[in-house]
Amino acid sequence: MSVRIALLRALAERLGAQPARPVLRVAIDGVDGAGKTTFADELGAALGECGRTVIRASVDGFHAPREARYRRGRSHPEGFYRDSYDYAALRSALLDPLGPGGSGRYRTATFDHVTDSPLHLPEQTASPDSVLLLDGLFLHRPELQDVWDDSVFLQVDFEVSVPRGAARGPGYGSPDPQAEANRRYVEGNRLYFAEAQPQRRAGVVVDNNDLSAPFIIRA
Repeated sequence: MSVRIALLRALAERLGAQPARPVLRVAIDGVDGAGKTTFADELGAALGECGRTVIRASVDGFHAPREARYRRGRSHPEGFYRDSYDYAALRSALLDPLGPGGSGRYRTATFDHVTDSPLHLPEQTASPDSVLLLDGLFLHRPELQDVWDDSVFLQVDFEVSVPRGAARGPGYGSPDPQAEANRRYVEGNRLYFAEAQPQRRAGVVVDNNDLSAPFIIRA
């Protein structure tokens, strides 16, 4: 068994042992290029092997409109941290309905940032004892700190995460963390670290610098 598979199974066992009220809401947090989406997908598969039903979503389905995202300027780090997402929509459409006293009826996205237009997805109904895995940036910020039943923060150095993100192709910035094109993202994340302290608040902190051999720093 590989190191990565062993870690994912251990996390699946941790989550599988926790009660859902009525859904276990779990954040997969980390900087751009930390590997959040792949990690959440693989963790979801491991939970499925344990017999749990998984709801997968991303904070990218809850972007704010372009005008709001760039109201401080397209290169502004504080704008990246404070204005990228519509947290009221995230809570009302997804997180609160799956929490204690919620209706169980949810939507996994409300906005398409590519077309800069609202999405009108049909509501779905959560099965009892499901696990929500939501991946994305800034998930331990103050507006969301009370919603998580558990969370994972993927800790990755900017010297690793920035080139990893840039490797996705055109439009994803320079591989140099010091490049001006990356200032919005790097400094925006540093602002998040200082204000929200996600490494301290996360239920589990995983070093994901080496994708083949992640390891738990703190749980």
